[in-house]
Amino acid sequence: MIGERPPAFLPGLALSRILYEEGVRPVLDAALPGLAYAAARVGSGSEVLGHDTPRSADHEWGPRLNLFLTDESDDGLADEIRELLAARLPKHVRGWPTHFRRDPGNPLDPVSGHMTPTEGPVDHRVSVDRVGTWLARQVGDAQGQLTSTAWLAVPQQRLLEVTEGAVFHDGPGALTAARARLARYPDEVWRYVLACQWQRISQEEAFVGRCAEVGDDLGSAVVAARIVRDLMRLSLLLARTYVPYGKWLGTAFSRLPVADRLTPSLRGALAATAYPDRERHLCDAYERVGALQNDTGLAAYVDPARRPYHSRPFQVLHADRFARALARTLTDPALRERPLTGAVDQWADSTDYLAAMR
Repeated sequence: MIGERPPAFLPGLALSRILYEEGVRPVLDAALPGLAYAAARVGSGSEVLGHDTPRSADHEWGPRLNLFLTDESDDGLADEIRELLAARLPKHVRGWPTHFRRDPGNPLDPVSGHMTPTEGPVDHRVSVDRVGTWLARQVGDAQGQLTSTAWLAVPQQRLLEVTEGAVFHDGPGALTAARARLARYPDEVWRYVLACQWQRISQEEAFVGRCAEVGDDLGSAVVAARIVRDLMRLSLLLARTYVPYGKWLGTAFSRLPVADRLTPSLRGALAATAYPDRERHLCDAYERVGALQNDTGLAAYVDPARRPYHSRPFQVLHADRFARALARTLTDPALRERPLTGAVDQWADSTDYLAAMR
């Protein structure tokens, strides 16, 4: 497709549904009638979260699908289906090639895939897995049944990859059941993760003023930006929504009902060139998010008003008060006795590390 005008853009999930209904399903019905399987578009890819745009078509976007076989399926069935689809899939779906070119310098790199026409077999992007194998790779359990501490080991981006997207067919029902189990944090885990997010904010809220006091305005601005990010993540968690990795954080946050009220304060904190303005905007944001916490009714009411940082002339929230209020509601011993260090993506910040945890 290099140098050619691309077809009209379709959201990737819509394109995946068309691929299934017009390409994959007829092939499977004809060659393997009665096959028990699920068809979905889940896993990695901006389209799974509904964030894809025409820019997404430059690599590993297009007619893609995930097929899931039962855990009892024959070992060779997946290979048989892949070969069957390579031979019989249509060459295009709504003008988009179903064949993906690999980088000749690195043929094993799936990120290099670009749609391109072909006259031969289709190097398609229809993955075929046993459902339990895929779930174990994604979240660490073949049924998606996690203990309270196991939940903390799964990055939220990974949870989104399982629970977002779309399922077009699920004969066995195992994929749908697992997605329902993983759709949101269980109540106790949710409370714990929220407490840890407040604790993160409490660790640095006074540093915005302290850095400025010693003449380090750049450091003050950097700390403020970190807190803005943590407030955005906290707002998503309060809405019981998993937090995506950095590329999609702002997009996900912008879709929250609170975003219109909170964004001016967050933007103000980021744009401020003087400490007093930076502090004022952050405190406005603290108070709004603190009110959101109180509105959930998850813990005892905590006064969300700004206040001095002990004897120092810095206005803060003392966010640890919200962390403690939530921690006092925990009844699960595994969480109640655990330090407020959080889930994996609350203490690890490397996209490569989090993406590699499979």
